[in-house]
Amino acid sequence: MMSCVHHNLLSSFFVDNDFATTFTGKINHMKSFKILLLTITFIAVSISSFAWWGQNGHRIVGEIADSYLSSKARKAIREILGNESIAITSNWPDFIKSDSTFNYLSAWHYINVKQGLSQIEFNAALQNDTLTNAYTKLNFLIAELKNKQLPLEKKQMYLRLLIHIAGDIHQPLHVGQFEDLGGNRIRLQWFGEPTNLHSLWDEKLIESQKLSYTEYTAWINHASKEQRKQWQEQPMNEWFFESYQLAGKIYNSVPQPEPKLSFRYNFDHIEMLNSQLLKGGVRLAGLLNSIFG
Repeated sequence: MMSCVHHNLLSSFFVDNDFATTFTGKINHMKSFKILLLTITFIAVSISSFAWWGQNGHRIVGEIADSYLSSKARKAIREILGNESIAITSNWPDFIKSDSTFNYLSAWHYINVKQGLSQIEFNAALQNDTLTNAYTKLNFLIAELKNKQLPLEKKQMYLRLLIHIAGDIHQPLHVGQFEDLGGNRIRLQWFGEPTNLHSLWDEKLIESQKLSYTEYTAWINHASKEQRKQWQEQPMNEWFFESYQLAGKIYNSVPQPEPKLSFRYNFDHIEMLNSQLLKGGVRLAGLLNSIFG
């Protein structure tokens, strides 16, 4: 979730690591990489090109999730994480960037999808997906965490990854398109400072609210019981499609090259941002309750 410009974090784009190494070396000689029956493209890319939710974004999602845990799930999570909260542990996959032994996790955070697919097409592609990406790895992590024989060390790692990635996919440009590297190639100015569209949605919109993650959570965490039930009952492929659709709207929000954005853009898009943070937290809670509760 945090900006790669500021933090040089792990990259993540949905192909097996062996393929990623080969592909990166040949990317200048390839026009496209197409898979399945449809035109969804899963690409491995360099860390210098991508980012994910900022620290506060992850912590907001985690703090919201914590407020909707069942007592059984809360107890199970405490046995795994000890006194470390969901909000704080949510950034663990960002903080391990300096340890090269975790480089293989770089393909777990993103999925790039060509715009213009119907929901039926999108869901069909996900259903047949076998590559290493956010969708397949979330399913893997859910299955692994349900295994009561899983060693504690693995439980800790997998739980931290699940918390993080479930938050990541609610940042719409994590289900963006390869042509612009999920918005990273779309240059713009935010209150006079140069940045890009991906970084704007990862952290700059959130940071512009000038709130701590606990203050931010108190501001937006007001979903009704009916809303929480609806969001938690939606299958995971719908979470991805929702972000995919919102990514299309975000792309359309910057039609001209290098726009100068500030207060008006914040006014027009803060509701979408807050809705995704809230849904991410509520759905994460539902996921954790289904695994442990």
